[in-house]
Amino acid sequence: MAKDKVKSTGTFVIMALLILGLAGFGVTNFGGSAGSVATVGQAEVGINDYARAIYSRIQRLESQIGQPVTFQEVRNFGMDSAVLAQLINAAAVESEAATLGISAGDETVSNRIQSLPEFRDASGEFDRQVYEFALERAGLNASEFEAEIRSDAAEELLRSAIRGGTRAPDILVDTLFIHERETRDVTWARLTAEDLEEPVPNPSDTELAAYHRENPGPFTRPETKLIRYALLTPNDLAEQIEVDEAQLRTLYDSRIDEFVQPERRLVERLVFTNEIQASAAKNRIDSDEITFDALVAERGLDLSDVDLGDVAEEELGEAATEIFALEEPGVVGPLPSELGPALYRMNGILASQETTYEDAKDELRQDAALDRARRQILELVPAVEDLLAGGADMAMLAERTDLEEGQIEWNEDVYDGIAAYATFRTAAAEAGTDAFPEVVELEDGGIFAMEVEEVREPKLRPLVDVREEVATVLTRVRTERALAAQAEAVAEQLRAGREMAALDLALESDRELPRNGFVEGTPTDFIAALFKMERDEIRVLSFDGEAWLMRLDAITKPDLGSPDTAAERNTFAEWIAAGLSGGILTAYTQALVEQAKVEVDQAALNAVHAQLR
Repeated sequence: MAKDKVKSTGTFVIMALLILGLAGFGVTNFGGSAGSVATVGQAEVGINDYARAIYSRIQRLESQIGQPVTFQEVRNFGMDSAVLAQLINAAAVESEAATLGISAGDETVSNRIQSLPEFRDASGEFDRQVYEFALERAGLNASEFEAEIRSDAAEELLRSAIRGGTRAPDILVDTLFIHERETRDVTWARLTAEDLEEPVPNPSDTELAAYHRENPGPFTRPETKLIRYALLTPNDLAEQIEVDEAQLRTLYDSRIDEFVQPERRLVERLVFTNEIQASAAKNRIDSDEITFDALVAERGLDLSDVDLGDVAEEELGEAATEIFALEEPGVVGPLPSELGPALYRMNGILASQETTYEDAKDELRQDAALDRARRQILELVPAVEDLLAGGADMAMLAERTDLEEGQIEWNEDVYDGIAAYATFRTAAAEAGTDAFPEVVELEDGGIFAMEVEEVREPKLRPLVDVREEVATVLTRVRTERALAAQAEAVAEQLRAGREMAALDLALESDRELPRNGFVEGTPTDFIAALFKMERDEIRVLSFDGEAWLMRLDAITKPDLGSPDTAAERNTFAEWIAAGLSGGILTAYTQALVEQAKVEVDQAALNAVHAQLR
């Protein structure tokens, strides 16, 4: 088996790094094919593969949250272990494919390599020189890379064989489909303090004292730690950093897509199995039989499931021309998409925008200064660690470095100052008075160290300090009880035959509510309770000082004889089958891992982690 194997999608991770101009990161630093962080049967998880995968995970996380992420934060979330487990799973499949003698032919390997756009010249044709240069930058040679492509193809063949042919039983599909697509009609009324037949009297001092004593939880100060810390953030240093004009110009050019944006559209896309279904749905919209929102709900989806956000013309492929021809919101289609024929709703037009260099200069200067400040802070970490190892306290850190000393009385309800950082809250929750201070990296690239001077046990706050709070809670509790009792009395009348329309209450009616629906003005368990009720059942709910009277008017099951419903059912069956096949593949992979001899080289892992810090 080839050493330093790029697992599964590892090939495309390399390509992503090439595109970003980061191919050299973490590759040659580990000595080419110098070793592995784990062996699984006949296969290996290469050092470079692990480093690339970790760095790729950091990049994805940064793009999601829009701010820099440190390797320590990745470790805090356990992502390093997740990446290693993923690579070990892939190696187990690789080893099994080799044991079974599964291999891909030269033609398959050649076609895959030539199909990668990173290896094409300006005319779009595969270029051998581009190919070899790209591999050289990634620290690979052609024979190694082609062996990886061949192995990846063999693994895919094995996975496809495991997943292929899985069909969900009809009884399972129908049962789950009906369960998911059932809807409910409901009539309900909300009762507030204004609906009470008799207002709740103000609680007496004796009643307040008793409630305070018998229900200490809401009025108890949680465990509180007196913490002394030393803190340095990028903002602390950024004001002292000068950035020259040339750097700002370069930064502006590198981020030109951010400052110069073409015209965009707010678009939603509803995909169908075939053109017939999509056309039928469009006809229903055109004839005002159904709205786009209702069509999405009919498919058992939320609007968030079909929302593409704001997209540029080049992002819509063949559908772009017709969508961008719209001058006002509307629905068009069926139009092609990578998932099949679809209806597109255009909800708004975002004009093209251009932020000039002069307008962006201040923002760029701040970003560049913060970036340099983060690097300076990282360079300072060893010196701070040395001071702590030598017995320095927070005052000495503040005296000898740029860190600033501070103090905070912290508990789980405190979010001010340094407690606004999730990393600090996590560290503070775990620390005790005997903990040795360490340098911890913050989400924004800053650092801090801390000492817990005192831990104050939870303590019931005196009634004199929380009297108004106790009065508010007790009044709300009593109001809720009174409303629930009043609503239950009305419910008994309804069960005895009284018409709901005859009630002196503001009634609301909602029809065709899905199982994942939401009704504004109702408690969070309203829908769950509704789907547990029988037809014409009356029920009372109470929550947070209010009560709700509800009647289930109808239960509607999907019509499996309808062509549109049958098409949805078939799509649902494919989804269930995909889930089953995925579960089978997961179980198979786990079995391979358990059967294989897995050896993890902790020293190699530590070497990678040291480079990523």
